[in-house]
Amino acid sequence: MEIKIGTRKSKLAMWQAKYIQELLAKNNIKSKLFPIETKGDKILDRSIAKIGSKGVFTEELEEKLLNLEIDIAVHSAKDLQSNLPKDFEIIAFTEREEANDVIVSRKPLNPEDKNSSFVLGTSSVRRTSLIKHFFPHLKLTDMRGNLQTRIKKMDNKDCDGLVLAKAGVLRMGYDDLIVYEFDPEVFIPPVGQGCLAIEASKNLPLEIKNKLRKALNSETTEKILLGERQFLNILEGGCSIPAFCHGILKNNKVCLKGGIVSTDGQTIVLNDFESENPQEAGTKLASYVLENGGREILKSLKSLKNN
Repeated sequence: MEIKIGTRKSKLAMWQAKYIQELLAKNNIKSKLFPIETKGDKILDRSIAKIGSKGVFTEELEEKLLNLEIDIAVHSAKDLQSNLPKDFEIIAFTEREEANDVIVSRKPLNPEDKNSSFVLGTSSVRRTSLIKHFFPHLKLTDMRGNLQTRIKKMDNKDCDGLVLAKAGVLRMGYDDLIVYEFDPEVFIPPVGQGCLAIEASKNLPLEIKNKLRKALNSETTEKILLGERQFLNILEGGCSIPAFCHGILKNNKVCLKGGIVSTDGQTIVLNDFESENPQEAGTKLASYVLENGGREILKSLKSLKNN
């Protein structure tokens, strides 16, 4: 048996796919990589929100899964839409790395210094909105492209620093460029950040699926992510809405903290819930957010997109 692994072509995506390949090899499962370019990789002159939130980084991979050209697709869990098309399922979540965001720069930048002003690059509507809320004295510029492209743009003076996921920075070996770490309890990460999700067609034989789960799945991460993704699913969101949710497992309970922030940074709605049932925690958190201003924020986002 040789497992065909689909992945995006960026260096980070390839690193992640090779990591999966190594985990499979440790379990005596042979595999081969199939790099695939997605819509989100091709369109770099528009923000993710303007391209569309669902399937931006997954659609082409799912076509290959459906046609049996690949057996599994490796995704950053934060890029995977909360409600998958009916023919697909997530069969494993890898052990989670640090989930917080960081600033990388060639300069000693400190966003907490209100007497300084510098330009940060990010393509994330969540990061942009949270920075406007917590650090309104900073300037922002839209920054698309893979990690290496963004760093090159920074070196070309397009910005002073970049806001990125710490996990990706560490995986690419840019540890020395980290100048600031955001507190994940305050600057809350998006759903799924820091772990990988393995997607497959529901037609994948059960025997193969079980072998892959045994080799790749972290039960702790899976339980937390089921709660986080339930929260995002009820908000009907993807990576283009300024929602955030991060969970931990404590005393066998999934403890979620999350919410949503308006794109101008003026309004933030957040709370925390815990439950032994992860979906219940996610549902309660989402219901609170929607009933306490989140629904209005989502409506304003839709009207902005339609204009």
